[in-house]
Amino acid sequence: MNVQIAVLPGDGIGPEVTTEALRVLAAIARKFGHTFDCVSLPMGGNAIDSHGTPLPDETLAVCRKSAAILLGAVGGPKWDDPNAKTRPEAGLLKIRKELGLFANLRPIAPSPHLIGASPLKPEIVSGTDILFVRELTGGLYFGESGRRPHPSGEEAYSTMTYNTHEVERVVRIAAEAARKRRKKLTMVDKANVLEASRLWRSVSANLVKKEFPDLQYDVVLVDSMAMHLISRPRDFDVVVTENMFGDILTDEGSMITGSMGLLPSASLGTPGPGLYEPIHGSAPDIAGKGIANPLATILALAMLLRHSLELETEAALIEKAVDKVLADGWRTKDIAAGGPSIGTVEMGQKVLDALAT
Repeated sequence: MNVQIAVLPGDGIGPEVTTEALRVLAAIARKFGHTFDCVSLPMGGNAIDSHGTPLPDETLAVCRKSAAILLGAVGGPKWDDPNAKTRPEAGLLKIRKELGLFANLRPIAPSPHLIGASPLKPEIVSGTDILFVRELTGGLYFGESGRRPHPSGEEAYSTMTYNTHEVERVVRIAAEAARKRRKKLTMVDKANVLEASRLWRSVSANLVKKEFPDLQYDVVLVDSMAMHLISRPRDFDVVVTENMFGDILTDEGSMITGSMGLLPSASLGTPGPGLYEPIHGSAPDIAGKGIANPLATILALAMLLRHSLELETEAALIEKAVDKVLADGWRTKDIAAGGPSIGTVEMGQKVLDALAT
């Protein structure tokens, strides 16, 4: 295979963890005879500094022509001024919209070697295997918003907007995934309060009944789901929900594994390339210290190989290597529970060593 991959290292620890993932990609290329042309591009706060915008036109153009996109992380306190003209996160929202990346896949499955890393009891998290499918280009993040005068000063508003097509396409992806797993699909909404959620509930029910009658389908209110995630996470298989609910619930779900440094994600759509990233942020407090956990980005690379390039053998080999490293007891600081730890580069090297065996 000979393909181009757009690499957006981003801000904070993004460049550090992305470097380790690219070392793994190079090892896979050598092992299987592939050629991956990796093009590094500015995006996020660094792009604001160099181009005055978080997503330069040149970056977007290269991404459109690439087979897939690997992203590190964006943002940081340097660009957090609420009065700033633009922010790094605006680039992330724009690339999702421009490339039609409407479905975000976030697997949450704790490693058996790290059950103790979760703040939850082992008997609660053990055996959990959830795939969250989050709608990514609609809802509050993309609805009409603004500020207007108010007798008290100002009034701010954000609008949650969805249409039938937007709901159907993401629920269909979730249902297809559930059909390949344990055939259980849960839709999360707030239909007792929000009109947009009522649309989600009716459209989802009709779609599943018509196209996926073989699935076990249920609906859970978002506040109840927040409780169930920490009391009975094993009961869920594939969970589909709207943009903001998915953002919050998946960050909560990351604590089932014990660290955001272990969780990858894939943002998919048509016809554009998929975008793959760790779910953690730029962690500016540890940037440059060489202690960031690169495993989520390395696992995001495995998702890239699987979903965009259809290289299942290569993807599974990376996941197996990560599992071996954890089984052998190697830990970065975030998952070491106060015990011995190694740095970012060292952890990347352990994965490379495991790939070579």
